[in-house]
Amino acid sequence: MKNLLITNATIIDGINPDPIEDRDIIIEKNTIKDIVPKNSFKSSKGFEIVDAQGQVILPGFVDTHTHLMARGFRMEDNMYNPLALHFYNALENMKTTLEAGVTTVRDAGLADAGVKMAAELNLFPAPRMQICVMPLSISGGHFDFILKSGFEMKLSYPGLPDSICDGVDEVRKRTREVLRSGAEVIKVMATGGVMSANDSPEFTQFTTSELQAVVQEAQFRGEIKVMAHAHGAGGIKNSIRAGIHSIEHGTYIDQEAADMMLRKNSYLVPTFVVVKLNKEKALKGQLPDYSRKEAIDVAKIHHENMIMAYETGVQIVMGSYCGVVEHGTNLLELKYLSKIGMDPMEAIQAGTIKAAECMGWQHRIGSLESGKLADMIVVKQDPLEKIGSLQDNNNILMVIKDGNIFKDNLS
Repeated sequence: MKNLLITNATIIDGINPDPIEDRDIIIEKNTIKDIVPKNSFKSSKGFEIVDAQGQVILPGFVDTHTHLMARGFRMEDNMYNPLALHFYNALENMKTTLEAGVTTVRDAGLADAGVKMAAELNLFPAPRMQICVMPLSISGGHFDFILKSGFEMKLSYPGLPDSICDGVDEVRKRTREVLRSGAEVIKVMATGGVMSANDSPEFTQFTTSELQAVVQEAQFRGEIKVMAHAHGAGGIKNSIRAGIHSIEHGTYIDQEAADMMLRKNSYLVPTFVVVKLNKEKALKGQLPDYSRKEAIDVAKIHHENMIMAYETGVQIVMGSYCGVVEHGTNLLELKYLSKIGMDPMEAIQAGTIKAAECMGWQHRIGSLESGKLADMIVVKQDPLEKIGSLQDNNNILMVIKDGNIFKDNLS
């Protein structure tokens, strides 16, 4: 691993409200050693020098809701495709994600411990991962892949635990099995979903007692948090009562639920990208019949309720749900965050330091500061002037993760 000296940079560090011009960044191995005024570092021997040409440098973005192993969640793929194709497709998904400027993800299901290990060994380009391995679901719930016909469509292999659990004792056991398999965060399906064959997004799933058992088992392991897929208000409220850390999607959140989240300091991951793009696909007839109407219906109410949650003061962070929609569209989420009232810097922080805080990794990533991991991107257009510019992958000129350059279109 080379030491890097990045010169002539304008820095949006994720902490200060304004850019800092004419700075040099000193990277030793995989860590930011220091950020200093331009040309003030005199000991550059042994450093690879990168001239940023005055371009803007930001922290690598953090997507708190992706599925790196998925390409659309078409259940029939699990029947027709050989298992090896599942992993080879994922290699392209990870590379695309990284090159889009996302250096860290919280994978919301199906990336197992082996995938994370291989990425950490740098066997292929990939973002840093926090994994849940397998979401927990009730029988007939959002991650139960047994259809009404009786056919089972789930992906199954050693190292990928079963998802289905009912009752406190079984939920507790399944949580322990997921933790044993390497989960760093636990995910529960607290409601139905838009892409479900057997339920609807507003349906409440798991009792409060079942959810409390999940949270307790996670707490036994120290700092492990629980995230809840929850569209319906009932499932959101049950999750907050149980002590769950973050709500994913939150489509039907009401004022009572938003107030509960504010009191508990919970996080909301609205996943605008999937809501907006799935509506477009549904209108074009590109989604399965069982999910088409719901994809159209949820889009308007989701947007209105996210505005309400934001104005209430709920902590909102970036999560794209890529994997259901195309990988590489992650930073489109920032544009939609701005449409609910966030200014550009607030949206950037929602995808950097605030997202890192949601994951509990803010001491390692999320801002450009001395001592943090050297994750950063160089962009052509100032996102404080046009936040939507970040959705254009051609605008991402360079991606550095762990001090290694993975994309370089700067020259």
